[in-house]
Amino acid sequence: MRKLIGLAALVVVLWSTGITGQQPVFTPFGIIPVLDPYLEALRQQTAIPGMSAALVRDGVVLWEKGYGFQNVAPRIRATPDTPYLVGETVGSLAAVLLLQCVEQRHLELDRRLGLYGIQVPDGNATLRQVLSHTNPDPEAEPFVYNPERYAQLARVMEHCAPQPYRKSVSHRILNRLAMVDSVPGTDLKDPDVELQEGLFELERYRRVLTRLAVGYKVDSRGRSEVTTLPPTPVSTVGGLVSTVRDLAKFDGALDADLLLLEETTQQAWQPVIHRGAAMPTGLGWFVQTHRGQPVVWTFGVVPNAYSSLIIKLPERNLTLILLANSDRLNTPFMLQQGDLTRSLFAQVYLKLVT
Repeated sequence: MRKLIGLAALVVVLWSTGITGQQPVFTPFGIIPVLDPYLEALRQQTAIPGMSAALVRDGVVLWEKGYGFQNVAPRIRATPDTPYLVGETVGSLAAVLLLQCVEQRHLELDRRLGLYGIQVPDGNATLRQVLSHTNPDPEAEPFVYNPERYAQLARVMEHCAPQPYRKSVSHRILNRLAMVDSVPGTDLKDPDVELQEGLFELERYRRVLTRLAVGYKVDSRGRSEVTTLPPTPVSTVGGLVSTVRDLAKFDGALDADLLLLEETTQQAWQPVIHRGAAMPTGLGWFVQTHRGQPVVWTFGVVPNAYSSLIIKLPERNLTLILLANSDRLNTPFMLQQGDLTRSLFAQVYLKLVT
């Protein structure tokens, strides 16, 4: 509680500073000299051992930086090319793959998943409902963030493209965008993994995994200890290793309409209307409005190990990408409830750019 009070006080200081009342200028002499120290102060207040950040505009990295340590014991500093597990942020990549299938007329947004002849736990839900975390049950809450239900979308993708889901992620996104420091699953480090899934980049993947930031559990006093995670394949809700530089390539490809048609992306970034009300989600993304501007965002948490946050301002073509090697980038702020402004990291950024 004391740390959260300190964080809130830090944001109050930002709110009162004169520079935030000026029109933002996205150059090294604009918001970056202010954003940089506030990100570091928030990292220290939340006791995140290491964090990487990138600010992207029109597909170009305007600024990038590493904070703290990707591995505390040997004092290896975090950098913009430090790889992290990104948690549920991978769900936005999954949404791209599935929306490509919709564009190709292999899937329909409003057809029940069970009608495709695949075995999924919630066959009565539609693709639109799962992508937006909306509930088809009229007796239940209309919006419930549900990664477990989202995880079934890997089978839906395998129905669209009859190959292992990992291969679709690797070939259709990572390789296509030259995301050379991204890995579709930490289990690929295992020397016994065969090429049965059609992956021919195993040596590169394994080299990246040797640089993976160490994940840490941080206690209430800010003390950290190493977390050991089991090997995990990529899925629609986790398992992806990436860097802020690689995620900037993904972001730029979205903005340039290289992955989806412009109208598909616009649909994905609009609030889904469910039971007559606007939800805090689009298709694979959270969406809301801040100071009259649309904000599109996603987050991920690997409990006691990693976290990620991507905040897009479509009208400015501006994106902030944050990756961390503890879960405290997100867990104090309950982002699963669909309100980005709960995050003090987001509050600082939005105050500077909107």
